[in-house]
Amino acid sequence: MTHRPTIGVLALQGDVAEHQRVLDTLGVHTAKVLSPEHLDTVDGLVIPGGESTTMSKLAVRYGLLEPLRKRVRAGMPAYGTCAGMIMLADRILGGTADQETIGGIDMTVRRNAFGRQTESFETGVRIDALDGGPFDAVFIRAPWVEAVGPDVTVLGTVPGPDEAGRIVAVRQGGLMATSFHPELTGDARIHRLFVDIVKGHA
Repeated sequence: MTHRPTIGVLALQGDVAEHQRVLDTLGVHTAKVLSPEHLDTVDGLVIPGGESTTMSKLAVRYGLLEPLRKRVRAGMPAYGTCAGMIMLADRILGGTADQETIGGIDMTVRRNAFGRQTESFETGVRIDALDGGPFDAVFIRAPWVEAVGPDVTVLGTVPGPDEAGRIVAVRQGGLMATSFHPELTGDARIHRLFVDIVKGHA
């Protein structure tokens, strides 16, 4: 991709402005996505954290769920953080009976796996695709990945002691997801990796 890409941020809820601020520092156009028409104008999409059941219902209400599924199936790069990871999962555990996802990543994700809001934490996570040492990962009511299919690359797992080895960062083709919130850290490395995916450089 030679032109300056536009990366949308799904603006149903969550850290929309925070993701846009990081992306703005990386030399791409950004846009809030709240309708199928908005979705048609972007080259890639960030799906922020929030509450995954609410996000799912709002996506249906705004007429976005099926267009999102179609764009992802057609190869649009997407990056989901926390609830966004759940939205990109083909299978979820701990969801509501009517909860729907966009899908695209062959993984099973457990909602609120690390506990409730009061059990939020930070830890260093080594991300295989990144240079520069461990990423300071912020986990807030975070999911984890229970299982992945053969086409999914595990990029990062939590160090010990209690949840050692739990998968918290994955990639499948142009789709990427993390359990944690890189937009809250001031470290743009993961967003830069996604920009490179959108540009076709990673």
